[in-house]
Amino acid sequence: MTQPDTLTSIDLSKAAVIHKNRSIPQLIEDALSRRPSFKLSSTGALVAYTGKYTGRTPNDKYVVKDANSEPHVWWEANQSMSPEDFGELLRYAESKIAGHTIDIVDTLAGANPTHQLRVRFIVESPYHAQFIRQMLIRPTAEQLANFDPDWTVIDLGIEAYPRMVDGKERDAIIALDFTRKMVVIMGTRYAGEMKKSVFSIMNYILPLKGVMSMHCSANIGPAGDTALFFGLSGTGKTTLSADPERSLIGDDEHGWDEDGVFNIEGGCYAKCIRLSKEGEPEIWDAIRFGSVLENVVLDEETRVADYDDGSLTENTRCAYPLEHIENAVFPSRGGHPKNIVFLTADAFGVLPPIAKLSPEEAMIQFLNGYTAKVAGTEAGVTEPEVTFSACFGKPFMTLPPKVYAELLRKKIAEHGSEVWLINTGWTGGPYGVGSRMKLSYTRQMIREAFRPGGLAAGQFQKDPIFGLSVPVAVEGVPSELLMPRNTWADKDAYDAKANELKARMDANAQKFL
Repeated sequence: MTQPDTLTSIDLSKAAVIHKNRSIPQLIEDALSRRPSFKLSSTGALVAYTGKYTGRTPNDKYVVKDANSEPHVWWEANQSMSPEDFGELLRYAESKIAGHTIDIVDTLAGANPTHQLRVRFIVESPYHAQFIRQMLIRPTAEQLANFDPDWTVIDLGIEAYPRMVDGKERDAIIALDFTRKMVVIMGTRYAGEMKKSVFSIMNYILPLKGVMSMHCSANIGPAGDTALFFGLSGTGKTTLSADPERSLIGDDEHGWDEDGVFNIEGGCYAKCIRLSKEGEPEIWDAIRFGSVLENVVLDEETRVADYDDGSLTENTRCAYPLEHIENAVFPSRGGHPKNIVFLTADAFGVLPPIAKLSPEEAMIQFLNGYTAKVAGTEAGVTEPEVTFSACFGKPFMTLPPKVYAELLRKKIAEHGSEVWLINTGWTGGPYGVGSRMKLSYTRQMIREAFRPGGLAAGQFQKDPIFGLSVPVAVEGVPSELLMPRNTWADKDAYDAKANELKARMDANAQKFL
């Protein structure tokens, strides 16, 4: 395998201006002055618009294949790039910095110092600088004074990459090189690509050290019990972990080592579509000065956000630091999880709203990662689509799924965690016929599952098609909801859909068994 060339850094000498670790007010002022379309909302959040790409573009993501990465990376799910092509991309990015104003933002990834990475971002957009400063862990003044990055991320979202990659023409590109320890992002202004690139890095590094890396949110109850919520974007990780009765560790990316759970990030990236103060008060209150709203429509006069307006995208977002959540935990760490929740937005409407999983069922559900892609989360997705995403995060998993599954199996067995499957999707029929599960019911089911002496100690019934253990009763939840067949007017239609999904789940699981 050809080794990479010697280019392991980027020359900024031709940049017009270089800013380093600017304050949030400075970044906001610059963002507003450069882009007249950007606004301040009535609550003080910066409102940015990302243009063509309003979600991730996983088909434009590449990993450099060389002697170091080739034995480890899950190449079936990660497109490869040669070291030479990455070098050409890096040189092109360097040429595009000439004459531009550049921000350098120094950040930390990983709340556990033992596994922490120092990540430097070189970006052309002050909005992106603000975003990543709020999303990752903010170093202290002492740490900044001696900052020596482990990784460098170059994000030139405004600049398209006009060259062929792997024989394909594209304008957007996200490329990771584990030998050079560099990432280059071009051609997409969607800021979420930056945070997910760091997650992809941690998904490579941590498991090779025996540490579980997880696409999940995490919180802690009054009794000190930690809970994890796995799921793809739009399934409820952020919403359900932001529980006023529990303290938040983090909403999206975590590690699990011998000491317990730790957040990889220092902020949250919440979906805003149909956000309400009544339904999600913690997220609502977090959207204030220092936060970044993406692709949210404002009233032209009052600048009040219309969270019900999905005309630009269903993937409207807000990035805010954990400090904006009143009951967040600092440092962002917790003990070994007592409860683990797998979230799925079942577009078929046939899975029960809650089920208790055996260790074997937990591994199958984890490897399948069944859900529906929610509209707007990825480019081209306009309504929910049935999908299987291994480990509830296939686009970010750089190693083969079994590596993560075996680590999770070991952790669950060692610490006796209870595992639950929660359907936040549809009931009474498939998408377009049935209705979305009420958030209040989902919250109540989770609270009862977590309560000492609650659901885990109660009675269960077997779902006749999926074989899952479903509670006989959940206080505060209508009993007919628990067995989804009861909610369908056409029972034969339910049986057909349920058997169809069961067959697809079984077939997908065979890939890993």
